[in-house]
Amino acid sequence: MWRALLAGFSSRRTNVALLALLPIAALTGILAFAVGTPRPARAVMIAHGIAGVGVLLLSPRKSMIVRRGLRRTMLRTAGVVSGAGLLWLSAEAAWTLGGTRGAQRRFTGSHERGSLNPARMPVTQWMFDRVPQVPAEQGRLRVVTAAPAVSYRLADLPDGDRVRATLDCTGGWHAEQHWSGVPLDRLIGEAGLAREARSVLVRSVTGYGRRFPVSDLPRLWLATHYGGRPLARGHGAPARLVAPGRRGFWWVKWVDLVAVDDVPAWRQPPFPLQ
Repeated sequence: MWRALLAGFSSRRTNVALLALLPIAALTGILAFAVGTPRPARAVMIAHGIAGVGVLLLSPRKSMIVRRGLRRTMLRTAGVVSGAGLLWLSAEAAWTLGGTRGAQRRFTGSHERGSLNPARMPVTQWMFDRVPQVPAEQGRLRVVTAAPAVSYRLADLPDGDRVRATLDCTGGWHAEQHWSGVPLDRLIGEAGLAREARSVLVRSVTGYGRRFPVSDLPRLWLATHYGGRPLARGHGAPARLVAPGRRGFWWVKWVDLVAVDDVPAWRQPPFPLQ
């Protein structure tokens, strides 16, 4: 009998009934502790019991409504995802068959611009950064570790080590270059690395900076040259960070500070805010 009665309840009626019964059950439950005289207390308990039984009886019907809605949502989502996937595959196939520039994009969606030709590589800054006007010969670098800070003239940094790496800018382009400079672990190793060190902060003269885990040090470079020539000012001269495998906003330009400390590398915004 109860099943037949509940089956006649529409989804709307079930939701409206629960919307009324749940506040009544909660309110009478609270009043049961506040009412002190017997007769009102008995009335409150009866009302609380009726509301509670009503909620229990409607719960199976509500679960059916939820399951039905969830099933519809999942089917609708699967259809949308499948349609989007087919559309993407069709577009990729069309670009490849047509020989368009879209077929030559990197997996990040970036187009190639100026690989192995630094003069053709675009000049970009992050948000509000500006190209500093400090002469390259006056640039200095401070390396801060557990030992007293060490200062270098950037013009005196060695540039005999080379790495081939791709700068993939979030602006939609990428370029592969031969970068020359000094590995960051060697530079910091000369100053000394504290046992409790957890991250390294690489900061620009503009105030822009990114923090890396200490374990990344062997894969980070401080470059002063690319393609056998000194960096252009717009590309980070006199020295910029090279971080293979990371997007362009990690490649800090115009570096003037490398600091090692015990701050976790994750304690920074996922994207620079300045």
